[in-house]
Amino acid sequence: MRRARWVVIAVGVVLALGAARTLVGRYYNAHALERQVNAQTSRYVTTIAPKPASANRELTLPGTLQGYVESPIYARTSGYVLRWFKDIGAHVDKGEVLALLDTPEVDQELNQAQATRNQAAARKALAQTSLTRWQNLRQKDAVSQQELDERTSAANQAQADLAAAEANVRRLQELQGFRRVVAPFAGVVIKRNVDVGTLVNAGNAGANRELFTLAQTDPLRIYLYVPQAYSQQVKVGQDVAVTLAELPGQTFHGTIARASGAIDATTRTMQVEVQLPNKDGRLLPGAYVQVAIKGKASGDEASASAKPDAQVAFTVPTNTLLFRKEGPRIAVAENGHVDLRPVTIGRDYGRTVEIVSGLKATDALILNPADSIEQGEAVTIVTPAPASTPAASAPHAS
Repeated sequence: MRRARWVVIAVGVVLALGAARTLVGRYYNAHALERQVNAQTSRYVTTIAPKPASANRELTLPGTLQGYVESPIYARTSGYVLRWFKDIGAHVDKGEVLALLDTPEVDQELNQAQATRNQAAARKALAQTSLTRWQNLRQKDAVSQQELDERTSAANQAQADLAAAEANVRRLQELQGFRRVVAPFAGVVIKRNVDVGTLVNAGNAGANRELFTLAQTDPLRIYLYVPQAYSQQVKVGQDVAVTLAELPGQTFHGTIARASGAIDATTRTMQVEVQLPNKDGRLLPGAYVQVAIKGKASGDEASASAKPDAQVAFTVPTNTLLFRKEGPRIAVAENGHVDLRPVTIGRDYGRTVEIVSGLKATDALILNPADSIEQGEAVTIVTPAPASTPAASAPHAS
């Protein structure tokens, strides 16, 4: 009986220990499950603080550099290129000869016109002599008035024929003078499309190509198309900054020379011309550039921001915005939960936008919020890891 009692006690202890282990295991499993559920239901987010919008508002637009004067040069008379004197990149002065043409057809036409003029001059002299003689005979009443009128008409016609012949000679002399292709203004030759022996035709009709293209590279001009939303901050005489991708870290300053003063109904933009000095010739016509126009807030906006209770505008990344049917929203992490703030959007700068109202400087804006995020949802802010610095290279063994 004593042995049986000890066996019963041992079995009871074992059962009690097993039951206690089971209860403790279930307790810890329930707590682990609860922590896992809480971890899965909580959304991990990264945040960013809004930046106050600057009073200086910069507008950056693409543009293409153009010569202040840029013109193709065509032949005014037909012929062959006898010689050319200026190649691409050559600086020329106004009136300097670019090429010389051989014009045999015009030369022959001029010779023929001069002969025709001499014939007309001879006929005019004969008609004038006959008119003088018939006037003398008319005074003696030896001829009729009708015959004198006929001689007068013949003399006048001969005079007109001579004038027409002389005009034709002058026209052909002008065409012959166009054998010398000259620069209409001082600049740089940026194209040459002819060589010795090339046949050229007068004018630019049909498939004719220009002989040369001449450009004045100092100053340069840029045509910009400013969106309607920014047209009020662009003024004539305003300074602009021009940058090129191939010249990093260098900024060239120009001036707004003129503006169209009207909005194009098709593109909703206003055309603006910028003049850019280029005395050293570093900037090349045809280059793609970025033009930054700095503007300040209007007087009404400046006075409104000066008020103590005025709403401060902020600049935020575009990947913080949510567009709901109620309007634009920004998800703000506040006390571990989501607060969907209604905001008013101002100017769009591309990667960033201006928020006119709805934010505070202390707000933590959620980056890349999911479309399914809801008001009051629990969130956990995750601090992004700092960028790792490359390890120092080990010294080489000697």
